[in-house]
Parts: sequence; C-alpha cells; structure tokens
Amino acid sequence: MSIRFRLILSYLAMLVIPLILLAISFVVIASIALGDLWSAFSLDDRRHNPFAAVIGQEADIAADIRYRIESDPNSLLDQERMQAYSDRLKKISMGLIVRLNGETLYASPNLEHTDIDRNLPAFGSDWRERFDGMDVGDHDWMIDRQYDFTLSDGTKGSYYMLLNFNVFSQIAAKFSKMFFIALLVILVVVNGVLTYFVSRSIIRPLRSLKRAAEQMKEGDLSNPVLQESRDEIGALAVAFEEMRVKLKESIDMQLQYEDNRKSLISNISHDLKSPVASIRAYVEGIMDGVTSSPEMLDRYVKTIHRKTVQMDRLIDELFLFSKLDLKGLPFHFEEVNLDSFLRDCAEELQMDVEKRGVKLSYDSEIPPGSALVVADREKLKRVFVNVIENAVKYSDKEDARIWLELKDEGEVYLVLVKDNGKGISPEALPYIFDRFYREDTARNVDTGGSGLGLAIAKHIVEEHGGTLSAASEPGMGTVIMITLRKRTDGRQTA
Repeated sequence: MSIRFRLILSYLAMLVIPLILLAISFVVIASIALGDLWSAFSLDDRRHNPFAAVIGQEADIAADIRYRIESDPNSLLDQERMQAYSDRLKKISMGLIVRLNGETLYASPNLEHTDIDRNLPAFGSDWRERFDGMDVGDHDWMIDRQYDFTLSDGTKGSYYMLLNFNVFSQIAAKFSKMFFIALLVILVVVNGVLTYFVSRSIIRPLRSLKRAAEQMKEGDLSNPVLQESRDEIGALAVAFEEMRVKLKESIDMQLQYEDNRKSLISNISHDLKSPVASIRAYVEGIMDGVTSSPEMLDRYVKTIHRKTVQMDRLIDELFLFSKLDLKGLPFHFEEVNLDSFLRDCAEELQMDVEKRGVKLSYDSEIPPGSALVVADREKLKRVFVNVIENAVKYSDKEDARIWLELKDEGEVYLVLVKDNGKGISPEALPYIFDRFYREDTARNVDTGGSGLGLAIAKHIVEEHGGTLSAASEPGMGTVIMITLRKRTDGRQTA
C-alpha cells in the first residue's frame, strides 16, 4: 500500500471514526440526560419519554381548568383545588399563580418569593394559550398558559401556568459539557492513535534506512537492507539494497583490481627478468670472448634474438590487454563470412602447427556463404590464434590433433576448438581466462606463455557480444567454445 493511499485512508478514518464515536456518545449522553429529566420530574409513568410525559401531564391540567371555566368557574377559587393543581404542576417543574381583580390570590410555593406576579399580563391579554411562552422578567420562569375567567358576580380572574426552565438549562448545560468533553477525547484519541500507527509505519522503515546509510558511510556493506513495507519507502529500501550490492561489488572489484595490479607488477617483473637475465648473460659471454667459434657466436646471437622476440611479444600482449581492459582499443566491425574466415585461419595456421607436430583440421556443418556475423577481422583472428596456440602448447601426444568446428545454434554460431592434449584439472579450469593465470607454477616463458592469451581472447569475444567458455577432462583434452551472434536483416552491433 502506497504512502499516498495510506494517508488518504488515514484522513478518511479521522473523519468517519470520530463521527461514529460521536453518534454513539450522543446516544449515551442523551440517555443520561433523559435519566436526569426523569429524576427531575416526579412522574409515575415511565413508559414514555419524559418530554411526552410532561406534555401529557400539562395538557391534562390545562384541560381540567378549561372545563371548570366553562362549567363552574367559581370552583376555581377553591383553595384545595388550587393546591392540587400546584402539586401536579410541581411534578413537572411548573407552577401556578391565580389572580383575582389584579391581585394575587394564590401562588405555588416555588413562586412565592419571586416578583413574577408583578410582570404577569393583565386580564384579557391577547397572547394567552399561544404556547410560545412569555418572558415574565425571571430567566428561570416563563408563562406557559393564561386562562381568564369571570365569576357569577362579575369578578374577573386569571389562572397562570408557568414553566421552570432552570431544570432544562441545567440538563442542557450538563449535556453540552459532557458532549464537548466526549468530542475532545474522541478527537484526541482517534487522531493520536491513527497518527501513531501511520507515522510508525513510515518512521520505522526510515530509521532502518538511516541505520543502513550510516553503516554504508562507515564502510560496512555486509548487512542487507530489508524491505519492510510495499510502498514508496519499501521501493527506496530496494533501491538502497541494490546500491549496497553494487557498492559491495564495486569495492570487491576494486580490491580484486588492486590484487591484480600487484600481481601484474609481480608477473611483469618475473616474466621480463628471465629473458633480460638471459640476454645479459649471453651478451657478457660474447664480450668475455666465450664465443670462440662462429658456430657458438651464431648460437648466442640466435638465443639473444629469441629472448628479445619473447620480450617483445610479452610487452605487446601487456599493451593489448591494458587497452582492452580500459576499453581503449578501437574495434572496426564489418560483415564477415564466418565459414570463410575460419577456413582461411585454419589454412594459415596449419603450416605453423604442423611444424610443431600437431595436425589442425576444420569442419563446418553450415552451407558456404551463409554464416554471416559482424566482427573485427583482425581482433577475431587474434582470438583463434591465441586459443589454437594455447592448445598446441599443451599437446603431449605423438598424434596431437586440433579440430576447429563451426555449428549453427539458433540465434548464435558456435565455434569449437578441440584438442587431445593433456587437459586441464578441474581446480584450474575456472581460472584459465583470468589474466596471468597459468597452471604451470614454474612460469617458464618458453612453455607457459605470458598467461594473457586466453584473457585477451575472452575480452575480444565479449566485445563482439559473444561468450567464451571451456570444458576439459585431464588426459583426454580440452574444448574451447566460442559463440558469436548472427548477422540479422536489421543493423546488428557487436
């Protein structure tokens, strides 16, 4: 889940969850408020909600007063009746005031110590029985109903039913306070919990990345960077891990290059020291007059020449390998008929290898003229010269043979260079394409070569987009396998 989608869900949750919890809180607080109303009213009927019960009680009293005004208004002045009305009204937080000729005849006990009677409307006020109430100067009381009546002797009186709002205001204040506290707690808790979990899902992997970055800064690249989430941070962790792997490979390669550089210096020193020492010895022998006969002088001079040729070849291979290794050697690619090219190489090399007691043959299963590749002729020839010379060098049988074969392998052409020489040991086989590697630890330049031939061949083949590999069985011979990509109808680059 992406961080963007997670933040959107968190935002929606911060809206929806508080609303749901507030609705639940409202129901709970409302039920508490209804309980407070029941406790404020002294009603026996709890089957209905308190508002319906209060309205019903008030309506019953009002109906009874109207009935008596119409049937027997003089009965409204009965003290016991006024007290009964007052007691019933008290149960629903209401009170009663009765006036006769503008003077207060009766007032409920809860209204006796107020000045409400001075603010009551006069007989015949046009607002009576409108049920919207009237302010009487006291914020806790309000006129609910006014009933005017006329006695048999013409005396005018009024019944005033007043509602006490103090109970409702207290309950409303308590309800508002509880609802505000619930709102505050819900917002704080929900937002805090959601923020914690969302931030935790973001901060924890960021801390892991920070630790990984600090370890990389200190040079410790051994600990992998784990992907803890499938989001942008997880993708960043994957990138960190790829960077760590690349850095580790780069450092390992750098260390390997450093070791190779040291080995290069050591190998160059060793391989150049032997022919230089031989040349010096032979030259000193000539200078000291050891070569007393023309034959001996000729042998010394030929030996010096052979050693200089070896040095020149070694330096040439070092120079070539250095350019290949640094990608500084230019390649001139062109369309090449691989069958004709290999046939010419075999014919050119056949005379040289036969002088050394080895028979070279070439065979192709591909029709002439159809094996087209893009290659650098000169560099590709160097590959086969190095591989074949290496096979000749390690030939140890009287009937030494080298077979050069061309096969079609679908998208590539496969060139096999097989010999029946002494083979390569399984321990040495993985390293034969490494520079300066020679299975012969004596490092005799005359027999072991420079150790760069196969390394140069591998570099050149890879620059052509191909592969170079080997298989061998000690005592039976070695097979060098070279693949080259086919020339397609479109433009192919090596």
